[in-house]
Amino acid sequence: MGDTIQYSVIIPMYNEEAVIQETYRRLKKVLSMTGETYELLFVNDGSRDRCADIIREYGCWDETVKLIDFSRNFGHQIAITAGMDYASGSAVIIIDADLQDPPELIFDMIAKWKEGFEVVYAQRVKRKGETLFKKWSASLFYRVLRASTEIAIPVDTGDFRLMDRKVVSELKKLPENNRFVRGLVSWIGFRQTAIEYERDERLAGETKYPLKRMVKLCLDGITSFSIKPLKISGYLGALLSGSGFIYLFYVLYMALFTDQTLRGWASLVSVMLIFNGCVLLMLGILGEYIGRIYDETKGRPLYIVRDVHGMKNGEKPVRKLVKKPSLVNE
Repeated sequence: MGDTIQYSVIIPMYNEEAVIQETYRRLKKVLSMTGETYELLFVNDGSRDRCADIIREYGCWDETVKLIDFSRNFGHQIAITAGMDYASGSAVIIIDADLQDPPELIFDMIAKWKEGFEVVYAQRVKRKGETLFKKWSASLFYRVLRASTEIAIPVDTGDFRLMDRKVVSELKKLPENNRFVRGLVSWIGFRQTAIEYERDERLAGETKYPLKRMVKLCLDGITSFSIKPLKISGYLGALLSGSGFIYLFYVLYMALFTDQTLRGWASLVSVMLIFNGCVLLMLGILGEYIGRIYDETKGRPLYIVRDVHGMKNGEKPVRKLVKKPSLVNE
């Protein structure tokens, strides 16, 4: 291969031993048919199976295969970020290892990129082989995210996309720890377009995004791009406070100007529990933002690489971080 790489394909993997060989085969077939130079960047996100060993073996005789091996599991979004740090192609393609996103769609992405679009993302019109609850929760996730954030994040899109080198260069300047890559791509702008497709069912294994991780991803997206939850909690607090004062005036009126007394401590306790529950909810929302501020101020690296294979220099690239302003006047 020449020194100039045209396409860098980032493949995050976590316990994908059952499917990784087929993923490699289909990606090789697609990229070879382009007739241009490419590299396959497999990012092992702390897998406990043999998928990293399999890729390491492929790299011994296939110079297009490169492996970034994390010291532990840092998460899907961080694995994508590491792949972008190491990618050297003029265009960078992100695709999961589970083959739910068809590698053959890369041809259409490349065609759109050559037309002048700098971001080409895949938009799902149908999800095969998934339960009704999974489809419903995924649909709800994208709608809640769209309604909550202040930027236009396309619905029904994952991280399967092609990005121009200039887009990746701008993404590498963004230093936040709680990353939501598809939101960051929407935030930086550039010319973007969609390609619609039907998502396949998993070839093997089980989903790496159960409900718990979907909720965390949703929180990362909302708190990274919007303060609407804080505003809503403020409005809710004002509403509850106003309702409490109205109820207090009602109680005083009944006690001072009528012969009736309000009975039932149970109803009063119920109201107090509801109000206190709302207060705790608002404190929880506030805590989410404060916790993320705490994460950002620690300044820890996004990930730690145990080993790399197939890289020319074998060294971790230096991330270009934006200096954070001091919180104390010096």
